Amino acid sequence: MPLGNFLVAYLRKIGVRHVFGIPGDLVIHLFMTFGRTRGLDVITLSHEPSVGFAADGYARSTGGLGVVCVTYGAGGFNVINPIAGAYAERVPLLVLSGGPGEDEYRLGTLIHHQAKAIESQVRMFREVTCAARVIADPRTAAEEIDEVVRAIWLHRQPGYIEIHRDMVTRPIAVPRRLIAWDGRLPRPKSDPRKVAEAADEAAAWLNRSKRPMVLVGIEPYRFGAKKDVVSLVDRLGCACAASVLAKGAFPMEHPQYLGVYAGPFSPPAIRRRVREADLILSLGTLLTDIELGQQSPEISREKSIWTIHNRVRIRFHNYNDVSERDFIQALLKRPLTRRAESVDYHDNLPGRVEDDGPPVKMAALLKTLNAFLVEHPRTAVVVDSGDSLFGGIEIKVPSAGLYMAQGFYASMGYSVPGALGAQLGTGLRPLILCGDGSFQMTGVEIAHAVRLGLNPIVVLLNNGGWGIFRPITRQKKLLELPSWPYARFARLWGGTGMRVSSVPELRHALKVAAGERRFVLIEAMIDPQDLSPVSRRYIEAAAKRAKMAA
Repeated sequence: MPLGNFLVAYLRKIGVRHVFGIPGDLVIHLFMTFGRTRGLDVITLSHEPSVGFAADGYARSTGGLGVVCVTYGAGGFNVINPIAGAYAERVPLLVLSGGPGEDEYRLGTLIHHQAKAIESQVRMFREVTCAARVIADPRTAAEEIDEVVRAIWLHRQPGYIEIHRDMVTRPIAVPRRLIAWDGRLPRPKSDPRKVAEAADEAAAWLNRSKRPMVLVGIEPYRFGAKKDVVSLVDRLGCACAASVLAKGAFPMEHPQYLGVYAGPFSPPAIRRRVREADLILSLGTLLTDIELGQQSPEISREKSIWTIHNRVRIRFHNYNDVSERDFIQALLKRPLTRRAESVDYHDNLPGRVEDDGPPVKMAALLKTLNAFLVEHPRTAVVVDSGDSLFGGIEIKVPSAGLYMAQGFYASMGYSVPGALGAQLGTGLRPLILCGDGSFQMTGVEIAHAVRLGLNPIVVLLNNGGWGIFRPITRQKKLLELPSWPYARFARLWGGTGMRVSSVPELRHALKVAAGERRFVLIEAMIDPQDLSPVSRRYIEAAAKRAKMAA
């Protein structure tokens, strides 16, 4: 069958229903093949970075595969940043790029969109993917495509396939194995002997401990073990916290949930509980500067069980070839002592805040959003980088909803396109929290919401610039941004736009937004000197570390 038809059939077989892309001449045959086929919905936006973010949001929210289709060179290079973010945060994306024809490859002809060498693009993508291939041989094309997709699913990281523009209609050989295959993709394999021994040792230590605690990272969520983690916390009956990147990976309404642990930037009660623990079971937590709060780990190896990258570390014992999912399921089969610890949820917000204005204060805004989410639990909260990211730590999303952020890679401009992808994938209405700096990068993609039948609510924090850096920058003019009439733009793009300068006005705007079927943009005028509780401490700590290093 023609390669393009095979690719469509293959994607449908593994459950893909949406492809995010932008057309271009070197990918046009493949792009149009996707567009004319039933069962695949092609979603186009205005710029390739937004396409990558939208596919990322789709994959994060659904737990499935996100697919990106772009042209060679100008399109491929544009999408590298979102793919790098997905690689860093373990999100399964497939990038399909057009490429020069066979004759152009063979003769070395300079082709428009080419940078240095014809192979430059695939070389760059090898740095931010777990597998990258240029499909050039019809005899092996099907197998190579399958290998890349299996690697994506196995590692939960992006993969890259470049298809010559003259290969799309060329007949390829399809192995009988793929024809008979049921479409299920592999998951990490474990050594059953190591799983059993690791589970025995961990269970024995958990049963001896007096004050155990569970710290949930992102990996169990990415690898489909969220329910197993919840079951394990229920069995142990002890306190549980989530890392910054894993916020939303554990139900925030769970009776054992403390909140987000971010090292020294955590609420005092959570830090105190971590210090009191005689054993911390850390499940898939990445050691990043954001997770650790710009300092060395507070959790010592002597009192921790740590699972990461198919490895279990119990104090100074290492068990390789043990997946988190298999380890957790094995633990659940062991007899475990259950505690009856009473746990309260904690955040960094003050108990009482002034709700007047103008302008709006961040703490009051975050409390107002939390109250809104209680009334509208089926909401997908998507936050951007900067103060939105650190402010998002304080947002409590009901179990019927969803929370998404680039909690480590933290690329500005993620939230609006990421939210469009999430609503397409889940049907949940997004509530987007982003700053004016992030919105000026990709926020105009909200104009596509009308034709896509989507209705996000954007809460735009207008503090007149890249406000998170104001506490450490003397030259304030370097942080300024042009003032856009954001609310008016929203109305011109077919949505509802409102501007608010006080918390009562914000409450009213959210009430109006809840009843709107179109997208809504609420421009909240924020005090330029105000930041969310964690932001100021984080950026000052980062600046201090940079000064010490210099």
